[in-house]
Amino acid sequence: MKKTVFTAMVSMAALCLQAQQALWSSAPVVSPEIHDDNSVTFRINAPGARDVKVTGDFLPTNKIDTPFGAFDAPGYADMKRGTDGVWEYTTTAPLSPELYSYTFMVDSLRINDPSNVYLLRDISSLSNIFIIGGDRADLYKVNKVPHGTVSKVWYHSDSLDMDRRMTVYTPAGYENGEKRYPVLYLLHGMGGDENAWSELGRATQILDNLIAQGKAEPMIVVMTNGNISQEAAPGETSEGLVQPVAQRPRTMDGTFEATFPEVIGYVDSHYRTIPEKDGRAIAGLSMGGFHSLHISKEYPSLFDYVGLFSAKILPGDNVTSEVYADFPGKLASLFAADPKLFWVAIGDKDFLYEENKKFREVLDSNGYPYTYVESPDGHIWKNWRIYLTEFLPLLFR
Repeated sequence: MKKTVFTAMVSMAALCLQAQQALWSSAPVVSPEIHDDNSVTFRINAPGARDVKVTGDFLPTNKIDTPFGAFDAPGYADMKRGTDGVWEYTTTAPLSPELYSYTFMVDSLRINDPSNVYLLRDISSLSNIFIIGGDRADLYKVNKVPHGTVSKVWYHSDSLDMDRRMTVYTPAGYENGEKRYPVLYLLHGMGGDENAWSELGRATQILDNLIAQGKAEPMIVVMTNGNISQEAAPGETSEGLVQPVAQRPRTMDGTFEATFPEVIGYVDSHYRTIPEKDGRAIAGLSMGGFHSLHISKEYPSLFDYVGLFSAKILPGDNVTSEVYADFPGKLASLFAADPKLFWVAIGDKDFLYEENKKFREVLDSNGYPYTYVESPDGHIWKNWRIYLTEFLPLLFR
């Protein structure tokens, strides 16, 4: 018995030592290393590798075709092997202020940088990140300003008979007063979830910083889960640790739009909102822009501010929901309700550019007022973060 207890104690001690060794071990190399001129060096210790590349959104893109359209994929750069087995690559020019993502390809195997603990998940891909500070990118940082509160909130959908989760941002000072606040409903794209805008989009940092600078009104921001068949983000549902996929069932069949008033009802009953049209905005990227468009035209009396970021416009050919019926008539009802802002933004290399161009022609031919923003690049988070920084200051003024 004593021997068994001793053996168990030794095993437990070994496990503790293994877990604790990270306290004293250090990264074998520095990566990424941001230099004073904003050039960046990437390194990875791979002495047995034959070929190592770095891929990231700071490199020239490659066009790839997918079932959802043509996308700009990050390019690759060859890394050079040192005598110590550490592979290295330094950017050929300084990088502009921005949040960047990257990974390594080691003998065609994609891996993350073992020297950089900062990772973000986009659908089923993990990438390392770093920030080059300055200009707009400073909005993506945590700065010494008052901070809002971010909560993961569950609500019950009666129509779906399902508990569903959303992320809710309340501005600094919300808990300490009785003031009522306007609400922005901020929707993610296909394959995203209620974590996407707060993580990939840096929405909470952007909100904290713009509000602190007086450039945006203090507001509540509700980031919903648009995957109508799933309770919450992958791995955080009763389904268990399922693999994230790009297209969950029923994401664009009209169900999300039809049930959206339940979200508004929950928010208005649980938060100090301004429950009026001029106290609500809705915006989203890609699929979230599609949802924002069709929700706002389905319920024209609910939102005074609408933002479409690289939005899909029309439903698929086989979708028959009443939500998408009579598009011209419902669009007319939306503008007859006289929204204060209808904001459309897209990159000039976005695969949805032509669809947005045709939609703008519809708006123009009917004399519907809107604001249009066109940016470089394609269907990427860089653009959507920029759009959020430009859209927020226009709300609730």
